[in-house]
Amino acid sequence: MYPLKFEPILKQTLWGGDKIIEFKHLNESLSNVGESWEISAVENNESVVANGLDKGLTLSEMVRKYRGDLVGEANYARFGSKFPLLIKFIDAKLDLSIQVHPGDELAKKRHNSFGKNEMWYVVSADKGAKLISGFSQQITSKEYKERVYDGTFADVLQSSEVQEGDVFYVPAGRVHGIGAGVFVAEIQQTSDITYRIYDYNRKDKDGKLRELHTTQAIEAINFNDIEDDFRTKYDELKNEPVELVASPYFTTSVYDMEEEISCDYSELDSFIIFICIKGSCRLIADGEEEISLMSGETILLPAAIQDVKIIPNGSVKLLETYV
Repeated sequence: MYPLKFEPILKQTLWGGDKIIEFKHLNESLSNVGESWEISAVENNESVVANGLDKGLTLSEMVRKYRGDLVGEANYARFGSKFPLLIKFIDAKLDLSIQVHPGDELAKKRHNSFGKNEMWYVVSADKGAKLISGFSQQITSKEYKERVYDGTFADVLQSSEVQEGDVFYVPAGRVHGIGAGVFVAEIQQTSDITYRIYDYNRKDKDGKLRELHTTQAIEAINFNDIEDDFRTKYDELKNEPVELVASPYFTTSVYDMEEEISCDYSELDSFIIFICIKGSCRLIADGEEEISLMSGETILLPAAIQDVKIIPNGSVKLLETYV
């Protein structure tokens, strides 16, 4: 097996900006690209292999073909042919809706789906740009409904000004929103279930108010999710992995490198995903398969790969994630 690249799935949105095309070095003229789905097994939005002997196969076809050799034996036993993670870049030119995601139990009951726990890594942010994460004060479900209907719901949410390198873990149940001017890499469970609570009275391309899920969201919301700042604090170190998130759903580290690093994955029973945030590098898998990686690109290393050497071209910043 070899390191896999996939064709990006570009999503034009009402709130999308102009950063993704340039960041990913794409020869495209699309406007308002709000999302690039880098690795996806979501139904009707499946990633397709872009390189090597398996070029043209979907991610689900790859899992069915290679099983534990691709995802890890424990992951295959746990998830079967369903790839467990969804990787995105999100560029918000305008504020995204305020929303919440259900956990595994509610998502299974209502949608026969995984829940949606996720994290954001801020790739860039305009001056003063903000992320919404959690509540700033305690409210009841009754007050929630009243505030949604009278337009004051945002007044009780925790809003944080952000900059490049900021990290937020967003567990299912946490009310959240991405503000205008924020560009993030998002790592999440494979799920496209979102309960939209408030959308600034925005209209769709047909001039209609976008659908809200105010009532459906009540059962999903964690009303005790209160904190001064939900930002993840971590040490910014050079030339070694720094863990950002360790959860039952994924573990993510950042590599800020100017020197060569060797990674031994022989004891890890999982695929590895590398997301290039800045710069470029070469990766050599098991001393044989070499692949280049530059900003805006994402690769999937099958679980069968045991050793990876990362060789920066000057400097490079990567996110590494696995289950």
